[in-house]
Amino acid sequence: MPSLTKKPLRKFLLWKYKYISEQQFIYALSILVGFLAGMGTVTLKNLTHYIRLLFKLEFFNNYQNSLYFIFPMIGLFLVYIIKQIWLKKHIGHGISSTLYAISKLNGIIPRYNIYAALITAPLTAGFGGSVGLQGPAVSVGSALGSNAARLFRMNTKTRMLLIGCAAAGAMASMFKAPIAAIIFAIEIFSLDIAFASLVPLLLASVSAVVTSYMFLGTDVLLRFQLTDKFEINDIAFYVLLAVVTGLASVYFSKVFFGITNFFKQFESRAVRLIIGGLAIGTMLYFIPPLYGEGYGIMNNLLKGDHLAAIGTTPFDLDLTNIWIVIALLLGIGIFKAIAMTTTFGAGGVGGVFIPTLVMGNVLGNAFAKIINNIGLDFHVSESNFTLIGMTGLMAGVLHAPLTAIFLIAEITGGYELFVPLMIVSAISFAITKYYVSHSIYTLKLAQRGELMTHDKDKNVLMVLDIDKVVETNFIILKPEMKLGDILKNAVAKSSRNHFPVVNDNHEFLGVIRLDDIRHMMFDADLYDKVDAASLMHADAGIINYETDNMNVIMDKFKSSGAWNLPVVKNGKYYGYISRSKLLTAYRQQLINFTQ
Repeated sequence: MPSLTKKPLRKFLLWKYKYISEQQFIYALSILVGFLAGMGTVTLKNLTHYIRLLFKLEFFNNYQNSLYFIFPMIGLFLVYIIKQIWLKKHIGHGISSTLYAISKLNGIIPRYNIYAALITAPLTAGFGGSVGLQGPAVSVGSALGSNAARLFRMNTKTRMLLIGCAAAGAMASMFKAPIAAIIFAIEIFSLDIAFASLVPLLLASVSAVVTSYMFLGTDVLLRFQLTDKFEINDIAFYVLLAVVTGLASVYFSKVFFGITNFFKQFESRAVRLIIGGLAIGTMLYFIPPLYGEGYGIMNNLLKGDHLAAIGTTPFDLDLTNIWIVIALLLGIGIFKAIAMTTTFGAGGVGGVFIPTLVMGNVLGNAFAKIINNIGLDFHVSESNFTLIGMTGLMAGVLHAPLTAIFLIAEITGGYELFVPLMIVSAISFAITKYYVSHSIYTLKLAQRGELMTHDKDKNVLMVLDIDKVVETNFIILKPEMKLGDILKNAVAKSSRNHFPVVNDNHEFLGVIRLDDIRHMMFDADLYDKVDAASLMHADAGIINYETDNMNVIMDKFKSSGAWNLPVVKNGKYYGYISRSKLLTAYRQQLINFTQ
């Protein structure tokens, strides 16, 4: 915990305890965290913007396509140097790392997370890496929220709430969408919807939006003015769009996990950098719109300028042919997921939120163009379908249907499209959920049993620390020990009724319980004839320290009916967990959760 030796801080804490209630102080902290998250987001956006300004000089414009190949590798190399020489620490994906900190680290996020993503994410995206800044913004804000809570000695539950406030603040500042930001924090971070948590989220979200307005003015990342109203006759097309975006979300997720696993086989970060850098450079050379986050593509398609969105390509194509335009847009959508994940694989730092929006944007626009040009006399609003395509991908890839609905509704400045937003979001989410059980943010955590959800029972078990329920004060027996030795040096000296048997390598062999030897305890003729190897037997089950989470451990107790189970750590005997101690710890943690 940060040092509290400075007198001013110590005096402030004493004053706080005397004159400010806990709830009032949480409200004040939520405003502060919102402001800090907003400042972190503003800094990320400005740093990225200034890096890109360097490449708009006339000198660079003359070699634009060639530099699309070179710039991303330069950015990735700079990030590699910073990681290897300066930070010397792993920088995980922002939202996934924050979720892990909430579920397994009691909301404690290292201080280096405040500046790590703040430096490396702008270098990655600014030099052309095909990633977003939303994830790093959440990472920076969450680290600020966690360390602010630790500085002022707030408890674990408040620390987690302030992390949620920081996430909402980062989202609100990025898109100037405070309501969607609150829903994002609740949906992604599984925060409780209660008055005690809702008010801090509101305060943090508003604080972050005001901060963004103060430093960036009224400019927004996604500029859209709703001109075409929702037509009831278009419902069938919206349903079809939902199916397309649902399948596209499955594709996006599968590509992400597949390419991620491909890069994991290379232990050397330098090798990953070379392979990933060459791959992303090649993709950007042939498909320049993949460069950077992709706000230019989205804004140009939303205002109906597909030529500006596609930009200059190295191919001599007839862009007056609408089907060539459609093919190029579909290519951008297909390769955006590949380019994004390759950037991550090469060591880049960024987020998946914005690339998801880009893919949905181009797919929605291409879908509308296909309907309008297939010669069946159909006509739909390209701008509306472009916008709602973003909703479908967001709902599917991120498993955040409510965030998708309210973010797009806030961007449009109204609720004219609420019906198609709900249709596409619900169907796309349902399709993706069927094929991909968890989002990109949460799949690995869920597989390890480390994902916080709205299920309080599972959350309570998840946050329990196995080391706090393992008991190690058992007398250990060796298989060659005779009955007399067991009675004299184990049974007589222990208050326990079972004794683990291990070999010379400390590997667990079995257990001897008091009931197993009770009938022969007073038969002196057996003291030198019977050994532990002949008395021991297998236990009802074994708990693996490295792989078994608390949910698995509880299931093992239920299925075995045992009251005590041995724990093996690194292949060696470690101790025992008793059902009674586990349930006691569970009840205490449940009380903490429901306070």
